[in-house]
Amino acid sequence: MAAKLKKGDKVIVLTGKDKGKQGEISSVNPSAGKAIVDGLNMAIRHTKQSQSDQGGRIPLAMPIQLSNLALIDSNGKATRIGFREEDGKKVRFAKSTGETV
Repeated sequence: MAAKLKKGDKVIVLTGKDKGKQGEISSVNPSAGKAIVDGLNMAIRHTKQSQSDQGGRIPLAMPIQLSNLALIDSNGKATRIGFREEDGKKVRFAKSTGETV
């Protein structure tokens, strides 16, 4: 199945501690069904000091389930994604506005 959400998409979080917050997807793991969104779902990771880095408590963005994310359309609202063919190519479109993503 084709990916409805991809790297670089502007999304909004639908549920959880960051509900209503917006961000950009930095990476997607399709096999796990999760994505990492910049600045959201942050957790503190304790890292040991090494020669190259000082270590300490480092905030890190953790993965979020794809089902808890929705793409933001041109109106700034959450929308679902559909697929259609245009000029022989399969493209994604926002179901709320009908615009190609």
